[in-house]
Amino acid sequence: MTIECERQSQPMSGRARSAAWFVALIVAAGVSVTLRVGVVPAAEAGSPTMYRERTPMKSGEGVISRSSKYSVPETLDRVEAVLRAKGVKVFARIDHSGEAASVGLTMPPTQLLIFGNPKGGTPVMLAAPTAAIDLPLKALAWQDGDGKVWLSYNDPEYLKRRFGLTDDDVKPLAATSALIDGAVR
Repeated sequence: MTIECERQSQPMSGRARSAAWFVALIVAAGVSVTLRVGVVPAAEAGSPTMYRERTPMKSGEGVISRSSKYSVPETLDRVEAVLRAKGVKVFARIDHSGEAASVGLTMPPTQLLIFGNPKGGTPVMLAAPTAAIDLPLKALAWQDGDGKVWLSYNDPEYLKRRFGLTDDDVKPLAATSALIDGAVR
């Protein structure tokens, strides 16, 4: 992750610190992000402090991104419905763009779904305890600068390589990926 902060004629406010924490949260959630955050002068932005992404969101290694013809919330609604129908537990849904708005920042619609199944995840964590950093699984629905919606999630083959897992270890994760993928078709 690369974060560059520029200071332009105004001191860093609480919003800038909030933005830094927000980026840290996104990274902790398993999303690779490259941002350049800077203060935009009031005359340019229409407000005393406004932050904007200066480079496009990029997928990191091992992240699969599929286009979705649905909105961000509808995309995750569909994923959630498919997962629940298969008995997969949904732990949380985080509305990153909604949280950004709550502190006066704007970002394109971005929501994260955290889900899993102890029957599939526990054997993975027993085989490689550090795999717990990527479990439970996550699905990220986000809108790019052109208004296109994407659904991103970790590639099970990447997790297999990353943690030295076997095909049998990642079989349940691969099955879940197929469910996620099918939700946007």
